[in-house]
Amino acid sequence: MSDAFNVLDHPIASPPPDLKPVQPVDPFADVPTARVVSLGGPFAPKARTFTVAARLRGRSVLTDTDLTRDEIGELLETAARLKLLRQAGEPHGFLAGKTLGLLFQHPSTRTRVSFEAGMAQLGGQAIFLGVNDLQMKRGESIADTAQILSRYVDGIVARVADHGDLVALAGGASVPVFNGLTDKSHPMQALSDLLTIQERFGGLAGVKLAYLGDGNNVCRSLLLAGAAMGLSVSVGAPLGFQPDPDVVTQAAWLGAASGAGAKIAITDDPLAAVDGADAVYTDVHVSMGHKDGAARAVALAPFKVTEALMAAANPGAVFMHCLPMHRDEEVAATVADGPRSIIFDQAENRMHLQKAVLLQTMC
Repeated sequence: MSDAFNVLDHPIASPPPDLKPVQPVDPFADVPTARVVSLGGPFAPKARTFTVAARLRGRSVLTDTDLTRDEIGELLETAARLKLLRQAGEPHGFLAGKTLGLLFQHPSTRTRVSFEAGMAQLGGQAIFLGVNDLQMKRGESIADTAQILSRYVDGIVARVADHGDLVALAGGASVPVFNGLTDKSHPMQALSDLLTIQERFGGLAGVKLAYLGDGNNVCRSLLLAGAAMGLSVSVGAPLGFQPDPDVVTQAAWLGAASGAGAKIAITDDPLAAVDGADAVYTDVHVSMGHKDGAARAVALAPFKVTEALMAAANPGAVFMHCLPMHRDEEVAATVADGPRSIIFDQAENRMHLQKAVLLQTMC
């Protein structure tokens, strides 16, 4: 034991003068934000009072003419306010406890995601129901499906091939039904586009929109909703692809009734269509379900939106597209990705406008 080492008998020598103690490093010391954030409890933010018109409560939106000029104006105003709340990070869960059913026969990016995200931001939830998820595939009727879903959800978005199926669904439902796209119309797209045009030009009356290409469901909705709000719409399309004459007549009547001098024009000359236009709009030339793709591509090729066509429009004209888009088919890539393109503003505004629809119909 006499050889045992005792630290008391061997004091530690003083450190060299150039040796400095190591200081602990805090990896968060230079981060400007707080290291912890309190969520919930007494510090949980509360939604501000938000007043909306109640005359759409409980109503469906199946076609563009289901809404009056004043009702469209109220939706645009509500959408703009909701967009500001979203940008400011303010909570607006005014539909807490509500559930939205999404019944889709077709694939979707913008319609599905914008409705799902919008419903979540409003405090509710959405349930996606694909064509293979329901018993309709095994023969259950649309009417029965509508009645059953009405017991579970507070509203239904339907994206179906045949507009008649949408009408049948709404006829059997006891909750609001919204057109997410049919072969006849795409009202949510057109209303969202009106919001985008209004943001860009400060209003709708006196603005001219030129649509080039197939006179399809999007074209028909733009004609009707645009004319109702005082927007002049010219359509450039080849014979055989122009919009239904009945829709054109109805749009012309709505334009005249708007009091804004809105004009409706149909032509097979793309240059004439874009003359004086503030916005140039197009859609895919060959869409889902078209079996005559090659013939359509040839007939619609002269209506491709190019730099030359954009130059024939007003100097400040913007380019619009409902998406999805095929670059260098219906539009030159230089236009689609150029500084005058507002296609992604359009896509974003789908959510804000649809939130306004949900809020006013399901509040």
